[in-house]
Amino acid sequence: MYRYNIAEKFVSINGEGRKAGQPAVFIRFKGCNLNCSYCDTFWANSDNCPAEMMTANDILVYIQKTGISNVTLTGGEPLIQTGIYELIDLLCQNGLDVEIETNGSEDISPFRQMKIMPSFTLDYKLPSSGMERFMEMKNYDFLTKNDTIKFVCGSNEDLQKALEIIEKKHLTKKCAVYLSPVFGKIEPREIVDFMLENKMNGINFQLQLHKFIWNPDKRGV
Repeated sequence: MYRYNIAEKFVSINGEGRKAGQPAVFIRFKGCNLNCSYCDTFWANSDNCPAEMMTANDILVYIQKTGISNVTLTGGEPLIQTGIYELIDLLCQNGLDVEIETNGSEDISPFRQMKIMPSFTLDYKLPSSGMERFMEMKNYDFLTKNDTIKFVCGSNEDLQKALEIIEKKHLTKKCAVYLSPVFGKIEPREIVDFMLENKMNGINFQLQLHKFIWNPDKRGV
């Protein structure tokens, strides 16, 4: 039986994406295989981060007790966790609407074999992150209409690269696409202006709602 390192678990609203504003249960895993310059959850990636050891059934019971059907698995990086396939399958088979927030470096194709599939929100790590070289580009062949690609932009160079990838991979025909700012690094208006100037039809601009409702550094929200 697998046991998972859980950095935190909580109920809040989705701060971004297709279900922004909707209640959701968040399960945050400890540990990540990347080291993004703007990461807002560095603490969960540290070896010293305290973690609660939970089985898949423990996690399922916790979620069911909340009465909330939207579930977001985040991190850290969920897909590097040993036994993550089994956990995702259990949650999906129990009628939960499961979203996986992944950094884009891990292969999502095995999860496309599931009878009931989760949805994925994939980051594409842009140049300012320092992690672009780790992106798993074959993931773009396994996207569905239920998935989302997210570009977190911190500079004009990032915006140009996002536009390049969106056009090269025909992303608006495959899934939802969002642009958002690195909090405190670029003015939201710069992204909006770029979208309008480049006629980025079908692209969504977003801000992280939870960082406006609560202190941007607050955990558990």
